[in-house]
Amino acid sequence: MRVVIADDAVLLREGLVRLLTEHGHTVVAAVGDGDALVEAIVEHRPDVSIVDVRMPPSHTDEGLRAAVEARQRVPRTPILVLSQYVEVSYADDLLATVKPSAGNGGGGIGYLLKDRVAAIAEFLDAIERVAAGGTVLDPEVVGQLLVRRRRDDPLRELTPREREVLELMAEGRSNTAIARALVVSDGAVEKHVRNIFTKLRLPPDEEQHRRVLAVLAYLRG
Repeated sequence: MRVVIADDAVLLREGLVRLLTEHGHTVVAAVGDGDALVEAIVEHRPDVSIVDVRMPPSHTDEGLRAAVEARQRVPRTPILVLSQYVEVSYADDLLATVKPSAGNGGGGIGYLLKDRVAAIAEFLDAIERVAAGGTVLDPEVVGQLLVRRRRDDPLRELTPREREVLELMAEGRSNTAIARALVVSDGAVEKHVRNIFTKLRLPPDEEQHRRVLAVLAYLRG
């Protein structure tokens, strides 16, 4: 894959460059601020961009704001946010840029917390899933986004088990991985997923497309 990296911490930035290069990917740009990130994405149209949240000049939310701008200028460009912090407001704005088209994912979005990345293989897998149009969110990010949910929860028809399945879908897990986590059969998970699609009134379509729409409904409902 062709990758853009945006992180003002030089050691981390260079470490990511080396890690990705060693695993066969090409880093087309490695930058340290939001403006440079937007320029790099517009110029290179990478397969995925890995973005920190807090960058110069104010070290607050420049990375996320730049990611939102990049998605506006290059629609559906895959973004994986990698940060120590959860910035809920702009994370919600970033999710709002996900607009799946029929038969496709929404132009991948991911949000992982640096301190909770437990294995290199899992991190590389997350990058590939985002590049392929999927959604990968750390459970802590999911939890903080859900705090902002409206009182008139549009997902109130879901059973507790269906909510568990949908939360795991939001973390980017496959049906098989969800089955392992819940200690149930693949068939049981498939049934729950079908029920979720039905209750959220998502018409028959390509599976990945409906999964993205379901996750968005869950997080932004």
